[in-house]
Amino acid sequence: MPTKVVVGAQWGDEGKGKTIDILASKAEVVVRTQGGNNAGHTIEANGETYKLQLMPSGILNPKTLCIIGNGVVVDPKVLLGEIDGMTSRGINTDNLMIDARAHVIMPYHIELDGLSEAARGKSDIGTTKKGIGPTYMDKAERSGIRMCDLINREIFEAKVRENLVIKNKIIELVYGGTPCDADAIIKEYNGYADRLRKYVRDTAPILYKKVKEGAEVLFEGAQGTLLDINMGTYPYVTSSHPISGGVCTGSGIGPTMIDECIGIAKGYTTRVGNGPFPTELHDAIGDEIRNKGHEFGTVTGRARRCGWFDAVIVRYAARVNGLTSLVLNKIDPLGGLDKLKICVAYRKDGELTYDFPPTLEELALCEPVYEEMDGWSEDISNIREFDKLPENCQKYIKRIEKLCDVRIATIGVGPDREQNIVR
Repeated sequence: MPTKVVVGAQWGDEGKGKTIDILASKAEVVVRTQGGNNAGHTIEANGETYKLQLMPSGILNPKTLCIIGNGVVVDPKVLLGEIDGMTSRGINTDNLMIDARAHVIMPYHIELDGLSEAARGKSDIGTTKKGIGPTYMDKAERSGIRMCDLINREIFEAKVRENLVIKNKIIELVYGGTPCDADAIIKEYNGYADRLRKYVRDTAPILYKKVKEGAEVLFEGAQGTLLDINMGTYPYVTSSHPISGGVCTGSGIGPTMIDECIGIAKGYTTRVGNGPFPTELHDAIGDEIRNKGHEFGTVTGRARRCGWFDAVIVRYAARVNGLTSLVLNKIDPLGGLDKLKICVAYRKDGELTYDFPPTLEELALCEPVYEEMDGWSEDISNIREFDKLPENCQKYIKRIEKLCDVRIATIGVGPDREQNIVR
C-alpha cells in the first residue's frame, strides 16, 4: 500500500531505524513529522553506519524526496552538521526539503532547557537539553520562529530581539543564568539561513500531490507512543506527538490518506529517563539484556533501563495508533536466558487491570502480572524463516501476538537490515 506510517510502540528506541531504512529504500517520499534532534536513528547500509537525528532516512537514496515536515523543530546548526557529514561521505542532499512552517530551535531555547532541568533537581524530566521542549512551548504560545522567518532577515531580526526581551529576563531573574546576545545570535543564524534557504519550501501541496498520484510515501516515526505529550506517561514525555495522529498535523495531510500503520516494539522493554517502569529489571538479567542488546542512546549515549516485555503497553499502543501490523525487534538478546517473562496485566489495589492507566500516579501503583515461559539457547541471528526458530522462541512470539491483538509481520533477529524474518 502506498502510504505507510512507522511508530514506536513502547518508550522509543524500539529499532525503528532498521524498519524505516528497509521501507525507505522502496519509498518515493520519506517524511519526518515531529520531534527534533532529541531523536536518533541508526541505519546500517552498504556496510556503513549512519546516525541521523533530523534528516529523513531516505536521504541515502538520491531518488527519494525527503521532507522535514511542519511538526518538526529544527536546530539549524545540527541539520547543517548532518548535511555536511553526508556530503563528506559522498551522499547528495539535494533531495531534502524543509517545510516553511517548521519551527526553529534558538540558543535561548537550549539555555532555558538546561536551566529548567537543573532547577527541577531530583524531579527533572530527563530531557536531552537540546531545546526541544522550549521550542514547542513558544510554538504553542505563538511566539516561535519558523523556517520561513529564518530565511527572511528583517523578520528574523525583529522576532529575535522581541523574544529576547522576555527570554533574557527569565534566564537572568528566574534561573540566574547568562543572558543571550541578540547581535551574536542574529549573525550566527543569518549564516545558517544562507545555507538552508534552498531547502525551505511549502511541502504540504507537494506531499499531497505525491500521495494522490499513488507514490510510495513513508512517514517515519521518532520516539514512541508512551512519549506522546497527550497519550504518554506525562510529564515524562516529549513535547510533540509521536503517535500516528501526529503524522497528519505534522505533515499537512488528512487521516484518510494513510493506508498502513506499522508499530515497532522490542522483545523486551526499555526506557530512558525518569518515571514508573512496571517491568524494570534491577538485576543481572537486566544488565545482560542491556549489554547484549547494546541499549545505549544513539543521541545521548545514556544507558537505557531494561525490563521484561510489557503486553499492556504494546496493546495500548496498538489501540492508540490503530496499528495494522507489528515489527518485533531484538528477540536475539533474549537467547541464553532459561526463563522469560511477559507482563500480561497489572495488579493495582488488589485488582487486575488489562488497560494502561492514564496517570503517572496510577502507573506507579501497578505491579506487573507475569506469565513465565521457557527460553532458548540457540543462536537465531542467521535464521530467516519463522518455523526454523527454536520452538520456545516461536511460542514466545505467538504469545506476544495474541496478548497484543496485532499481527506480528516481521521479527528482527539482529541489527543488520537483512536480519529479519518476514511472516
